[in-house]
Amino acid sequence: MSDNSSTQAAGEAFAEAVRIMAQLRAPGGCPWDREQTMDSIKPHTLEETYEVFDAIDRRAWPELRDELGDLLLQVIFYAQIAADDAHFNIEEVVRGLSAKLIRRHPHIFADAVAETASDVNRTWEAVKQQERAGKPKESEGYLADVPKFVPALVEARKLGSKAAKIGFDWPDVTGLFDKVQEEIAEVRAEVTDSPDAAKLEEEIGDLYFVLTNLSRHLQVDPEQALRKANAKFRRRFHAMEVEAGEAFEGLSLQEKDALWDKAKAAERQA
Repeated sequence: MSDNSSTQAAGEAFAEAVRIMAQLRAPGGCPWDREQTMDSIKPHTLEETYEVFDAIDRRAWPELRDELGDLLLQVIFYAQIAADDAHFNIEEVVRGLSAKLIRRHPHIFADAVAETASDVNRTWEAVKQQERAGKPKESEGYLADVPKFVPALVEARKLGSKAAKIGFDWPDVTGLFDKVQEEIAEVRAEVTDSPDAAKLEEEIGDLYFVLTNLSRHLQVDPEQALRKANAKFRRRFHAMEVEAGEAFEGLSLQEKDALWDKAKAAERQA
């Protein structure tokens, strides 16, 4: 199939999905779909996003295809609700996206030059700044465009990255390692001296923030790293259960630790 015919087929399939959603939301359509609002489907959007991540992590490509469809449904759903409320429609969403892609890739669609990925990133940020120039400033100032309603690890990394672009950052990882040790000491002191729940929460938060920025300096995605650590814990814990059988829950901590070490060693030898 040629690129043109493939693009046309994709466009037709997308248009069909849009028509189906419009029918579901129309008078006489699906009662559940008709009563949904922007706020009511937000939890579904978050769930579908994480299901996409899970399918990618497992390299489950047929599942990923389905999950991407579910995520696309969320976009179409929001746009249809917006159209029903006379705010905007799906055509405006897609045309706005196309215009943005063209604006932010002047090295492809105009005369700008970008030979490396770093050049592209600098151009992208410069165009974003131009786009923001005409918008009213928010109280958060320079950090206003860093989204607040994302996972906290993602927000922390974005805040650090944004601040780094104007020179507010640790110069190297050595300073960050020192800062990690400093934050651990502050957590330990809070626990040892006079535990206060609010203060302890604050100190733990500071530690997370520094660890996230250490990850950024090391070019490691902290969210992805933690997800992989969680998956590893699941695997090893399940191996412990399989090894011990029905007696697992009644084992002592020392016996469970021994099973953990065995599961860990087995993974490393695999």
